[in-house]
Amino acid sequence: MEFKNHNKIYENRRIVLLTKHEKEKVIKPVLEKETGCELIVETRFDTDKLGTFSREIKRPKSQLDTARMKIRIGMKLFNTDIGIASEGSFGSHPYVPIPWNIELVLLYDKKEKMEIYGIYEGSETNFGHLETNNFDDALKFAEKIGFPKHFLILRSDDEYSKNIIKDIDSVDKLKDSFHWCLTKSRSGNVFIETDMRAHANPTRMKNIEKATQDLILKLMNFCPECGAPGFIIKEAIKGLPCEQCGLPSAMTLKYEFSCHKCKHENEQLYPRGEFAPAQYCNHCNP
Repeated sequence: MEFKNHNKIYENRRIVLLTKHEKEKVIKPVLEKETGCELIVETRFDTDKLGTFSREIKRPKSQLDTARMKIRIGMKLFNTDIGIASEGSFGSHPYVPIPWNIELVLLYDKKEKMEIYGIYEGSETNFGHLETNNFDDALKFAEKIGFPKHFLILRSDDEYSKNIIKDIDSVDKLKDSFHWCLTKSRSGNVFIETDMRAHANPTRMKNIEKATQDLILKLMNFCPECGAPGFIIKEAIKGLPCEQCGLPSAMTLKYEFSCHKCKHENEQLYPRGEFAPAQYCNHCNP
């Protein structure tokens, strides 16, 4: 297939998004503006069946494979050949003890046999929890995480208790839920956590938007040979010479791009400049 008018290949195409947590609020404006497509929201499937952040249902597969499942289900329900999905994960940074969020926005185009994803990864999250028997402590935690714009989830005892209340978005609800959980608690504590569902967490919504923007940057980068979308970085080659000693550093020397359609490849030298600052050189600054 020739992509002569490659900037318009998604114009008027209907892309399905399977969600029950209002992710279209940040995905739709970016996607439609930059591609000319029409985003269709599919809500007939309960995506919580594929896993919940509050642990009632364990995610059956990896973050990427779960996004793929969402796309397949959405495409089947809406009977279309292109879909998009968002999937998030939360935990601790692998090296530093801080909360860490990874947001993935995946697009699959069956017609072009293309899968491409955008990603956000960073510490901009209020992901956290508290165990307490003191309502004042609960209020302080709520203020810290941006309540009530950011919702809370409460349980009696611990993070796995079946006594759970969601959609807590006011001080009155928080107070009532806290005291109810106390009456159910065997330990005398209440487990309070941030609600990480997209519609209940504006900070996470912003990160989904950033991942969507990353997807667009990749999707709308076209192969110089055939014009296919998704001409993306296959590999980052390290070895940018040090500005002081000239030896290879750990910084990126070049990017290797690859086309999924015609397999054309090319290189972009010096994406971060021609020389690496000496502070990043293992020889000058071991």
